[in-house]
Amino acid sequence: MILALRALGIGDLATAVPALRALRAAFGGDRLALAAPRWLAPLVDLVGGIDEQIDVDGPGPYRWPPLAPGWAVNLHGRGPQSHRLLRTAQPRHLIAYACAEAGHHVGPVWRPDEHEVHRWCRLLDWYGIATDPDDLALHRPPPDNLPVGISIVHPGAKAAERRWPVDRFAAVARELTRRGHRVAVTGTPGERGLAEEVAARAGLPGSAVLAGRTDVGALAALVAHGRLLVAGDTGIGHLATGYGTPSVLLFGPVPPALWGPPVDRPWHRALWAGPAVRWRHPPAVPAARQPDPGASGRPEPEPAHQRGRRPAEAGPHPALAALGVAEVLAAVEEVERAGRGAVTAG
Repeated sequence: MILALRALGIGDLATAVPALRALRAAFGGDRLALAAPRWLAPLVDLVGGIDEQIDVDGPGPYRWPPLAPGWAVNLHGRGPQSHRLLRTAQPRHLIAYACAEAGHHVGPVWRPDEHEVHRWCRLLDWYGIATDPDDLALHRPPPDNLPVGISIVHPGAKAAERRWPVDRFAAVARELTRRGHRVAVTGTPGERGLAEEVAARAGLPGSAVLAGRTDVGALAALVAHGRLLVAGDTGIGHLATGYGTPSVLLFGPVPPALWGPPVDRPWHRALWAGPAVRWRHPPAVPAARQPDPGASGRPEPEPAHQRGRRPAEAGPHPALAALGVAEVLAAVEEVERAGRGAVTAG
């Protein structure tokens, strides 16, 4: 058995698709198990090639079922927590970044200034496993009873600093509607109030608010069969990459060089008004001495009881706040001219 750990969220799983496909190809005769949160199961199915999902949310502690994996693969973080978690599964071998604190002295050195897709491909490449960083396509689910051809406005994000202002999302939704788009506003159950505010300000009917009414599988289907996505730097943007759906993604504080769509796909535009801040990682502290981040280099996620809440004093990061409605609408025109990307899941 091959045990891979990626116990994070939608975008984290989507950016690990090339690495997971590389593991499937390299260990074709072995069972591939993915440790990831149970709620991601519909998306795990759309990645394909994974034989078993083990419900793990975060880097532990966790009591594994009897597994005896031949190889454990840390696609979660730089250690030490995630390294230690995989060690408790008692694998014969561990594929991971070097982390002295976890007692793992082999492997490449963690780099903080690396795109998330390439980070995990580089890890596997170091261990002699061939990867294709462009292999990002997801299997397309049927639309079932969901609307098709809609333009999705997704105003939410876990961190308040990654949420573009409500009035600007509403202005974009209003203009898209004027141009003939059928607009829907998506989000988590905790973001339903935010989505309703965007819809109300845009003059959209209540039926346009889909926030809280879709699980991750339905959300993927909406994007897969959608016309357009406008969103911040959050997981749904990676679904658009996986399906070639034209998208305009608004970044800040983390630049798209670390988490954005491939730059050679003109049907995706990542807007970034930086460098407002630099990606800081103290050079005097070795990467192995840094704890596992919440999402492979992003700030720690909000506690579960706070997710979807927006403190009154919080606001978008200056790099995000600098993006205007006209700039976003111009980007929409560009990605629509480029057309839909031709991507096929392997």
